[in-house]
Amino acid sequence: MLIDSHCHLDFDALSCDIDGVLYRMEKAGVGACVTVSTRVRQFEKITALAQTHDNIWCSVGTHPHNAHEELDIFSSDLVELSHHPKCVAIGEVGLDYHYDNSPKEAQKTGFLRHIEASRETGLPLIIHSRSADDDMIEILENEMGKGSFPFILHCFSSGEKLAKAGLELGGYLSFSGILTFKNAQEIQQIASFAPAERILVETDAPYLAPVPYRGKSNEPAYVRHTAAKLAELREISLEEISKITTDNFTKLFNKVKLQNDIKS
Repeated sequence: MLIDSHCHLDFDALSCDIDGVLYRMEKAGVGACVTVSTRVRQFEKITALAQTHDNIWCSVGTHPHNAHEELDIFSSDLVELSHHPKCVAIGEVGLDYHYDNSPKEAQKTGFLRHIEASRETGLPLIIHSRSADDDMIEILENEMGKGSFPFILHCFSSGEKLAKAGLELGGYLSFSGILTFKNAQEIQQIASFAPAERILVETDAPYLAPVPYRGKSNEPAYVRHTAAKLAELREISLEEISKITTDNFTKLFNKVKLQNDIKS
């Protein structure tokens, strides 16, 4: 069984056909998914999805693009909302310097608050990092020195420096459909050497559909193609990579394991 560790089922491309998305997910052997928050103010929308379906969980957090919109959200608010029984992670949050959607200082402020919430709750922190490797490493190293917290560098698309720093700090790397792209040689190399006990797969749906669906709307069922590529790079079977990534998921997202006793 595979698990899509990161998708956005509340986005219009998927929310209009939830029953179809879940049917295709089941047919592809994907047993569960986490629909990830990008705005805390829309938390009720994603918890409604999670509550309605046994194989959907969710997170709570503010995407770095939206950081300036939710500076009135504090770590205590995140902690309180995370008590929802289907909420299994904090985020996604982080730094994105590729676009100017939110000021850097607002992103950093939000990031630190989410780290505090992850540290307090023990829930994994879902981190978005794009074109911000040096600042990301500095913040992670500084904050880890104040007290550990579990984290995942989701949809990993950065360089080897951030990958190694994240792994050294105890983090996980999650690979998306980008792994199947021809021009993703550096990410493929990282995926081939990352410790087996620290890797996960995801779709980031409805974005970044893997080959052979590149350019189309992505969905959780397609995580199978990313997993197949990861297995190829590591020279093991799809069945083996399914077990590895599912075991890693249940270890990191341990609230899901406790609630549902997922078996790989």
